[in-house]
Amino acid sequence: MVDTLSLQGKVAIITGSGRENGIGAGIALALARNGASVAINYVSDSTRERAENVCTSLREAGGQAIAIQSSVDTVEGAQHLVNKTLEGLETDHIDILGKLSICLNNAGVAYFCPITQEPNVEELAKVFQLNVLGAFYMVHYVVAHMPPGGRIINVSSTNSKRGNVNISTYAASKAAMDSLTWSWAAETPQLGRSKGITVNSIGPGPVITDIYPKGREEELTKEEISITRAADRAGTTADIGDAVLLLVNEKSRWITGQYISTSGGVTY
Repeated sequence: MVDTLSLQGKVAIITGSGRENGIGAGIALALARNGASVAINYVSDSTRERAENVCTSLREAGGQAIAIQSSVDTVEGAQHLVNKTLEGLETDHIDILGKLSICLNNAGVAYFCPITQEPNVEELAKVFQLNVLGAFYMVHYVVAHMPPGGRIINVSSTNSKRGNVNISTYAASKAAMDSLTWSWAAETPQLGRSKGITVNSIGPGPVITDIYPKGREEELTKEEISITRAADRAGTTADIGDAVLLLVNEKSRWITGQYISTSGGVTY
């Protein structure tokens, strides 16, 4: 019987995927398990070992993997990641791009700031630089190497639809990413109708990773878990990885420009 989810011969870049328990690593594992070659992306020297651990798990699952250090919040960083992927995986094409917010540290890039608090301009700029411009830079450099039928997945958030108290800029950056998704899906000649490349956003709800402060995971996810419809729990990285696996499959060719909630029903 033919495995219709096979990704043999496919090459993927997953940005922000260098933490073993992160959403990016969960997505990468789902792709590698089905035969894809995956470029794992990390930012700082302190996470190099963790990124290599992710690569080891992908190889054990049957995929090929390399770890590449680069921060895609700059044009140079995005271009470096794409070039090193092509070189390291000895390929001339990239079939799948999964774009996450890159976490510079355990606090991530969600700037916690009530509107009445004096704004930290540098932190505010970082949110949009990573979540919006980083996505733009990556897609710009990837599409030149993406064959017909490629897949671009932007990892958004339920916050883009629900908002969130004290992290309004993070929610706004994810809403901006969703708008890019809708626009890119129609762009030609590199995307959309001319090449059958689909562009979609997925919106995870609460997923327990080390982006949450140690010991406060339950406190910070309790409200969203209470309105999750699929089960009385937080999501897992495997839940998100399997959802992405469906979207990168050839049978999802008629789904593009969409925000797809992968939150267990927190949003629609």
